[in-house]
Amino acid sequence: MTVSARARPPPRLSPGALEAARRARLALGDPRARPNVRWLERLTGAPTARLSEVLEELADLVPIEAEIRRLHREGGRSHYAQFRAPLELYAIVRLLRPDHVVETGVSSGVSSAHLLLALARNRKGRLHSIDRPTPQRGATFGPSDSPVAVPPGRSSGWAIPASVRSGWDLRLGASETLLPRLAREVGSIGLFLHDSLHTPAHLTFELETVRPKLVPGAVVLADNTAWTGQSFPRFARSLGVAVARRGRTDLVGLRVA
Repeated sequence: MTVSARARPPPRLSPGALEAARRARLALGDPRARPNVRWLERLTGAPTARLSEVLEELADLVPIEAEIRRLHREGGRSHYAQFRAPLELYAIVRLLRPDHVVETGVSSGVSSAHLLLALARNRKGRLHSIDRPTPQRGATFGPSDSPVAVPPGRSSGWAIPASVRSGWDLRLGASETLLPRLAREVGSIGLFLHDSLHTPAHLTFELETVRPKLVPGAVVLADNTAWTGQSFPRFARSLGVAVARRGRTDLVGLRVA
């Protein structure tokens, strides 16, 4: 069962939270990044007042959001296809306070940057990222390039400001090799984000690989699920929980019971 995060009117955030989210979104330059509060509520169980407190912190991120946007422009990505819910990622990590966050798929590092910012604010936890970078074909981004291609002279996470990278565990290579190794190393996983190869078989592999390490209350997210069939809903059913969709998008999540 999939439950849309738009099924009911969203809860009322404080004026400070609304303004902070607006400023952060404008600084980042991505209108899709407006936080979906109902989705956050379903995934974290946090009351509206607590959500407001966390989202008010986004005002502190405005200079970093502007720096991320500047780095994208320098890399030739003025209109870059980036992760659409970075502000929600920040809020989820702040609310869950996980010891370990795992993501597959980094590209320029929009999602990674916001996970790292939240972990730094928590003063606990570590981000483990796996990426198999796709190099840009030429000096400039062209129509034949992958939307997640890495510009020449740069590597995965190239739009993450240097000040944000502290403590980041970035592993380059195939998820099929690196994710099982990582799952054996970490004691627990409080948040998992799939944003790598979007096929039904690969998503199923990643979900089943991290499943034994998911703690009660952990959040699992997957992007671009329009390409992965029933893999995520099947995983949710096996856990006995519902899928929470972010509005009408194909970014979905669930919360482990």
